[in-house]
Amino acid sequence: MSHPFRVGVIGAGRVGSVLAAGLRSAGHTVVSAAGESDASRSRAADLLPGVVLRKPSDVARDAELLLLTVPDDMLPNVVQVLAASGALHAGQVVAHTSGRHGLAVLAPAAALGARVIALHPAMTFTGTAVDLDRLHGCVFGLTAGPEEREIAQGLVADLGGTANWVPESMRTLYHAGLAHGANHLVTLVSEAMGLLAAAGVDDPAGTLRPLLDAALDNALAHGDAALTGPIVRGDVQTVAAHLADIAANAPDTLPSYVAMAWATLDRAVTDGRLLPIRAHTMAGVLAGYDENAPHLARGHAAMRTRLEAEQA
Repeated sequence: MSHPFRVGVIGAGRVGSVLAAGLRSAGHTVVSAAGESDASRSRAADLLPGVVLRKPSDVARDAELLLLTVPDDMLPNVVQVLAASGALHAGQVVAHTSGRHGLAVLAPAAALGARVIALHPAMTFTGTAVDLDRLHGCVFGLTAGPEEREIAQGLVADLGGTANWVPESMRTLYHAGLAHGANHLVTLVSEAMGLLAAAGVDDPAGTLRPLLDAALDNALAHGDAALTGPIVRGDVQTVAAHLADIAANAPDTLPSYVAMAWATLDRAVTDGRLLPIRAHTMAGVLAGYDENAPHLARGHAAMRTRLEAEQA
């Protein structure tokens, strides 16, 4: 293991409690945690039995390694308040778990001589013991200065994860990729289950599971080459029928279906899998539903212009 730290965690939520428990199981000592909600206190009791819950400033003062696992938008204020209160000190390792933020948000801590690290687990958390096994093999998006890289890598190794270095300037884009893939996937799958339920399918989740498992595996392995379905095949009438039935039976899902259809059409045209004449016809069908979500028309106007030029 890496050098054993006395660990304090501010934000005993789903992420903080699990990471602290993982570090404790690797030989670090979790001395205290801060969490105000009933859910945080319950998680701390389950995952960190015996760990004292204290005020954030007290947690920070006693920790050699301070984990800041608060929401992204709260992080700048938390760092500033801790620095102003005198709770941070030189030589202390201060690490946050935000995907969006890098080292700049920790500047008040660095100004006091703290060693700062951005350490983001690319994983969704339940806040239960189930997550501890999921840490093994989890990729952590790391940003650190040259003198802190070894510490950051050691912490990830202790958690059973894999280090992936993200430049400071690319943190937001890195996080956007994860959120677009994971969070929007949940929305997409939930909407798909809703369509199947509206169609009378008894077990929407069970019906989708093998299809989605295969689609995800193929997409991760082959990218756009894994695309199948009516848009890539140029089945214009099928897509038109989809749109009409969704508009009639599940109108709330129509904007996202149209948006994803535009994006899929764009990728199919770009990689040459759909002939321009068929793509132009498909674009016309989708454009007919842009009035239901007018912002979509602007986002794909360039593609339609290109298709029209090729058609001419």
